[in-house]
Parts: sequence; C-alpha cells; structure tokens
Amino acid sequence: MTENAQQQPTAPSTELPTQYAPADVEGPLYERWVERGYFAADAKSDKPAYTIVIPPPNVTGSLHLGHAFQHTLMDALTRRKRMQGFEALWLPGMDHAGIATQNKVEQQLAEEGKSRQDLGREEFVERVWQWKEEYGGRILGQMRRLGDGVDWDRERFTMDEGLSKAVQTIFKKLYEDELIYRAERIINWCPRCLTAISDIEVEYQEDDGELVSIKYGEGEETLVVATTRAETMLGDTAVAVHPDDERYQHLVGKRIKLPLTDRTIPVVADTHVDPEFGTGAVKVTPAHDPNDFAIGQRHDLESITVMDERAVITVHGPFEGLDRFEARSAIVAALRSQGRIVAEKRPYVHSVGHCSRCSTTIEPRLSMQWWVKVGPLAKAAGDAVRDGRVKIHPEDMSKRYFDWVDNMHDWCISRQLWWGHRIPVWYGPEGEVVCVGPDEQPPTGEGWRQDTDVLDTWFSSGLWPFSTLGWPEQTADLRKFYPTDVLLTGHDIIFFWVARMMMFGLYAMDGEVPFRTIALTGLVRDERGKKMSKSFGNVVDPLDWMDKYGSDAVRFTLARGANPGTDVPIGEDWVQASRNFANKIWNATRFALMNGATVEGPLPDPSEMSATDRWILSRLNRTVAEVDAFYDDFQFAKLSDSLYHFAWDEVFDWYVELSKTTFQAGGRGAEVSRRVLGEVLDVTLKLLHPVVPFVTDTLWTTLTGGESVVIADWPADSGFRDDTAEKEIETLQSVITEVRRFRADQGLQPGQRVPARLTLDGTALAPHEAAIRQLLRLQPEGDAFAATATLPVAGATVALDLSGTIDVAAERKRLAKDLAAAEKEKAQATAKLGNEAFLAKAPDNVVDKIRGRLAKADEDIARLQAQLDRLPQA
Repeated sequence: MTENAQQQPTAPSTELPTQYAPADVEGPLYERWVERGYFAADAKSDKPAYTIVIPPPNVTGSLHLGHAFQHTLMDALTRRKRMQGFEALWLPGMDHAGIATQNKVEQQLAEEGKSRQDLGREEFVERVWQWKEEYGGRILGQMRRLGDGVDWDRERFTMDEGLSKAVQTIFKKLYEDELIYRAERIINWCPRCLTAISDIEVEYQEDDGELVSIKYGEGEETLVVATTRAETMLGDTAVAVHPDDERYQHLVGKRIKLPLTDRTIPVVADTHVDPEFGTGAVKVTPAHDPNDFAIGQRHDLESITVMDERAVITVHGPFEGLDRFEARSAIVAALRSQGRIVAEKRPYVHSVGHCSRCSTTIEPRLSMQWWVKVGPLAKAAGDAVRDGRVKIHPEDMSKRYFDWVDNMHDWCISRQLWWGHRIPVWYGPEGEVVCVGPDEQPPTGEGWRQDTDVLDTWFSSGLWPFSTLGWPEQTADLRKFYPTDVLLTGHDIIFFWVARMMMFGLYAMDGEVPFRTIALTGLVRDERGKKMSKSFGNVVDPLDWMDKYGSDAVRFTLARGANPGTDVPIGEDWVQASRNFANKIWNATRFALMNGATVEGPLPDPSEMSATDRWILSRLNRTVAEVDAFYDDFQFAKLSDSLYHFAWDEVFDWYVELSKTTFQAGGRGAEVSRRVLGEVLDVTLKLLHPVVPFVTDTLWTTLTGGESVVIADWPADSGFRDDTAEKEIETLQSVITEVRRFRADQGLQPGQRVPARLTLDGTALAPHEAAIRQLLRLQPEGDAFAATATLPVAGATVALDLSGTIDVAAERKRLAKDLAAAEKEKAQATAKLGNEAFLAKAPDNVVDKIRGRLAKADEDIARLQAQLDRLPQA
C-alpha cells in the first residue's frame, strides 16, 4: 500500500485528550492495522521487495527483553521500508523446540503418573500437538502487544506440512550428495534429556571437582595417570605417552595391569600427548572421550562403553548399577584401599560441559548417529562473506563468524526424541538402507522399520529463510521475496543459527545467499551491565513495563540503546524517561493543533518565512538525511538519539516556544508559521513512527486527517538548507540560554518578571525581541529603571534591573562563601599534585581523580567570580 494510492484524507481534527493513555490506544489500534491489511505483503506487487524473516522463537517461550529488543529493531526496519514504497514482508513463525517441548509434555504426563512410553510414540506426538494448540504460541500474542508489524497470514511453524516437506527434501538431497552419513562417534549425551546434543548446545562452567592420580601396572612396569573422571577407567583400553618421552620408551608396546579389573591394556605412543602436562601419561577411554576416541582410531583400540543412557555403570562387578558420580567415589575408595592413589586434589576447579536445556553434566558417549559433512558447506558459507555477497554488520564481528565456519566439525543432527522431524530413512531385513523423499512411498513389507531418531531442531531452523517462502516449490513468494534482505539477530547465535542458514541456503538455492546483510546486536543487560538471570533476581518481564509505561516507551528505550554488536544495559528509569518523551510528543502536538497547526496547502515560499521558520525547516531536512544514514548503517541508538533531541530540544522546546509570539501577533506571519509547524510535526511523526508506532499514528491521523502513518510516505530530504537562519537562531538560543543561566544563578524564580533593556541594534536578533522578552520573562524598562547587571552576549547587551528582586547583600555573602570553598579545594589539589613523593607512590587513578578535582575547582571559581562581578554593590 502507498499513501497516495490508498489513503483517503478526512478533515484534520484539533481534538486530543489532555493526556495520552497507552493502554486505551495500543490494543485497538494494533488490531485496526491488522484488519486493514497494512502488514500483508503482495507477491504480485511491482514494488521492490524487502524481506526479513523473524528468528523463530520457541513454541514453549514467552516474550523476554531480548525478543522485545530485536523485534523492535526489525519492526523499525520494515515499517520504514514499507513507508519508502517497498513491498515489505516481515514473516513470523515459531520453532518446534524439540527437547524443550518434549520436556514440557513429559512433565505434564508425570503429573498424571504416566510416561511417554505408556502412551507410545504416535499417541505421545499427538499429545504434543494438543499441548502446542493449547499452550504453545503465547509469544505470538505478546508480539502484538509490542506492535510487531508482521504478516500474520504467512505465519509458519517448523513442523507444519510445508516446512516438513522442505526438511525431507533437503535431507534426501544431502544424503544423495554424500553430505549426510551415519557413523559411530563420540557425541555429547545428556543423561537427563536422554539425547545427543550438538557442541554449541553445551554450556561450559567452572565446577568444583577432583583430580586423582592413579598408579597403573605392577612392579617395575608402572606409570601414573591423573583423571577428573575416575569412573571411566573401567573402560580404559590403553595408556598413551608421547613417542619422544624417554621416561616411558621402555614401556611402549607392552601391556600393563588395569586396576580394579582383570584386564591388561597396552601402552601406546601418540603425538597427541603433551609430555609437559602432568605425568606425561594419559589414560585412554575411546568410548567416553573425543580425544581418546581419536587415539583409539589411530591405534585400533577397542571401545568399551561402561555407562548406559542414564549414566549408570553397566560393567559387571561391584560398581554395576551405580550412578556415575556414586561410582566415582566408590572407585576412588577402592583404589585407595589398594594403595594405588598417588595424589588427590579437592576441590579441583575445571571447565565442565552442561546441557544448555537442563544444566545436567554432559557425558561424552560413543553412539551411532547421523552427521552432516560440513566441510564443503562451511567453505561456501565463509566464501559468501569473504567475497562480499553477504555483509556482516558491524564488520568486526566477521572474525567470530570465520572462526566458526573455518573450524567447524561435522554436525551431529540426530536426536533421541519423539517430537520433531523423524529421520526419513528405512532399514530393511537384509541390512538395506533407503532414504525416502517427500513424494516417495517408504518401503513396505516384513522387517522394514524407520529410524527412530528425529532431527536436531536447528536442522529445520537452518532452512527458515527459504522454506517459509514455499521451497522446495518454486512459489511466487520465493521468487519475489528471496533472498531476504536482513537477518537481524544477537551475536550469540552466530554458531547456532546464522552459520546453519548460510550453509543450507547456499546449498539448496544453488549458490544464492539467504540474506544480503547479517546485522548483529548485543545482549540486553540490567542497568549495571549485568547479565539478566533468575538467580541474580534481575530478570524483567517487558509486559510489566508495557502495562506501566506503554509499548512505545519500551520500544524507544531498547532502540536508543542499540549500538551495533554492543550489549544493551536497560533500567526502569530509562523506560520512564521514554514514557515522558511520548507524553512530550503528545502535549506538543496537542498545543500545535490548538494553535492552528496545519498541513493543508503547499508550504509558503521561504521569502515569506521568518528566520525561525527557515531554521526549523533547515534543521528538519538535516535530520531526515541523518536518520536515513543511520538506518542504512543499522545505527539505531544514534538515529533514536537524533530524533529525540530534534523533537524535544529543537521542535518542542525551541520552535514551538518561539512561535508563540508569532501566533499571538497574528497576520500572515502566523499563517505561515502554522503551516510550517504542521509540516514539521508531519515529518517528525513519520520519522519517529517506526520506533514509536502507536503514539505517532494517533497524533499523525489527528493532525493530517490521513488514514494511517503506517502507510504514509517516508519523508525525503528536500535539500532545503538555510545556514544563515541556522546561525541566527543559534545566536538567539545562546542569548536566551545565557540569560536563563544568570537568572538561575541569582535565585530568580522561572516565572518571575524582571525589567530589562535590550540592545540589539546591529545584530540579527532585532526581529526576535518579542520572543526574547517572552521566553526570559523580561518586562519593558520603566522610568525608574536602573541596571544592576549587564550581560554582553553574542554582540547584544541585556541590562537587568534586579533591585527589589533579590537580597544583594545576602547573595554576595553566599557566593563569597562558595568561592572560598572552591579556592580551598584548588589549593589542596594543587599542593598534592606538586608533591613529587606523593605522585611517585599514588596509583594513576588516584592522581587522575585529583586532577579532575582541580579542574572542577577552576571551573567553580570562574563561575562564582563571574556571578559576583555581575551583582551590584550592596
């Protein structure tokens, strides 16, 4: 939609409630936007396309500040592009969140005294779909609260029919291209979730553990190994030493006794071993450690699994049936009783992997899994950024991306779950393996069975930019809206999602990139810069702030903190300040409407305008150009700050105030200023709209009579500049500011009127005398006028008669006391900085602090002396 084609203007209104009430406006206004189809994108449109696909939130999730932050920025981008005449598509949807969703339903079943095994796979999956319909998708309603301008008719879900077809299609394609394979390897296993998880879903933290040194072998043929996981020794099949380590060369090739067992194991020489670390000898457990697995492969060692899927010991003997941690203590005790413990260290703080879903300690485990051969895919993903087809913003984040894609290991994509895309592979009674595509019938007959695993959730999410547009079908949406324009997401998700989409997009779409720009944001933190966490008690529900201050206030606060790639601190005081900004916009527009501001008719010729009018229009066009440049560079904080200061400082605090005298004078000058004020508000509200949509649409429709600012045309820089007018008003502002400062220094009340003589001859300020007097509360000089203070400012002179307004003697006494205190502070700071012995011993930060005190004292002395000089003699 465009403003010219669709909007039917009505008569502008001058009526606005005295106060803005977000709760009364936002909900009904959003539903009106949706009902009128403002966010619906048309694949048949001749307009240029602009596409963003939303990073799909988990179906189990609810809106947190991180979501609100990124959604605000994506919404701002698409709202602006829509106003610029693009066919803008912001596509929403949700991720099926395999592990998280299955856990939710299993918890629900547990409350009923049941397990998924009681239901069976088919009935359990049906139960999950029921849960999804009843409880899932809560976040979608919360997105409406925030004002997300998404195309709800195109909402997708990673388990819906179309996306499931895409998953099956690309799996078969990868399989046939030998980029998917099945192999037994070490994986990250969660004994709580009972599934493999990928490397990037393992969170490492420093845990208090133990380091135990154990003597292996007997008699002369012994060596010592150290371990933090003594329970895994039951699966040791070798001890490895470095081939150049002379201490152990006599043992290489021999077999030594493995304690607590009736087995002997070989001593092997392997360059992986660091002879300088510990004893230079390491136990090798190929089935329970990735490095040991690699050593085992090189030396053809047996892999012995000693734990089941719940990390319970399965080796026959006294430790069978014990949990891994119970077994650890029991094994150490048994070794101690045999005199095989050489050393024990507790606590031994070391990095331990935990499941990102449930925080359970990960158990490396040998397992048959499905893998993606990422080498060629990752190379293509790296090349697309290196050759400029995809740009990462900010550019310095590219290093993190390359560090990942250039060193990526093959990706374990199978998960031992029931909820998710089931792997489309069937096994036959004679060892046959058949991969089935979406339009193919699986093999039937006795003995055929489908693989029981499902695919990693990130597998389907990796297809999101093109599967949501209809791939593998060549749909009108795919032709119109692919590749997408911007992927906006947090820098912490480069590994989880961004790299996956790059690999799959380039592969499935024959080298076409999935998006042209990757715009990376920081993470939202509390006002002290601390990570938000339930354990810290600093987690904020954005809905609470929306209820209290309105969605616009939350959005503006988040956007104003959004420097590219940088974490965003946020506190409630800042949201309150943004609420005050929304109120300021409301009140200023209400004042303008009450005073006849209008958008009707063309702008008058600049020759009819006052310097004030020409100044604000010049500043307006500079702001339009500045905001456009910031948008193109994803500088949301800077564009928000620019709009804040232009709207509040220049439009509301200066232009509106300076225009009051013009309106009071009436005549043609007032007519011109009313039209200029209408123009400035029209453009300013449009500029603000993508970030604060609700209040701006309410005000813009009232001001202009237009249907909605959502479909209005984005402002263009007209090129109008008036440097002379800008300099003139800057001079005027400096005079008013300086006199206001003097009045405040003298203790005058803001509304207190003071007789004054203004000498403006020979300056550009002469036409502004009425405005100066009104803004500064200066009344004309009377017959008894006697200047007690004279302020020369910018070529003009302002003489004030303060007699009768202040107690000069008391004021001199107060200022003299403050001046003496400042001089004493200066003397103390000067003495310290002149003491060489002190400077030699004091830390740099202490010296810097004293230098700051000296500078502050100098400023105070100059200010206080100037105030004293301006006062008449008592």
